[in-house]
Amino acid sequence: MRVANLIALGLLASACAAAPPVADSPASARITTFSNDCAVIAAIAKEHYKFSPENAPPPLKPGGDEGGTPRCDFSAPGIRFTDHGQPMSGSDPRQSLKWVAFQKPVYGGGGASVLTEIMHGPLAGIGYECRLISDFAGWTVGECRTSWVS
Repeated sequence: MRVANLIALGLLASACAAAPPVADSPASARITTFSNDCAVIAAIAKEHYKFSPENAPPPLKPGGDEGGTPRCDFSAPGIRFTDHGQPMSGSDPRQSLKWVAFQKPVYGGGGASVLTEIMHGPLAGIGYECRLISDFAGWTVGECRTSWVS
């Protein structure tokens, strides 16, 4: 039984190793992110928002109390987030109102919960609380409930 516990602890420790930082994210806007966090956020991006190379996501805005963006390499699942920034001079200022944000996942009971939000433009956004399930295939979105609409 002790060996099984040690193996489980080893697997848990390796799953919590920090993910490499994304090259185009400013260091000041990063939050500590673990490999499970990246897998959870990638599952929401792909399954809920349907982001893909053909359906590019809006810029990634800092979310949550940490005010940072997750340090994840989403290139493997085929998602390329850009950083959310202020509009360039001469550009349409409404473009800065398009973004997506993810708060740090909260884990418990074999699953995770994440608050996420997306803005499509002025007064056109929606927030969700997504619950995910961990199984042999990785993380799967169970449901995303609307938490706010503008």
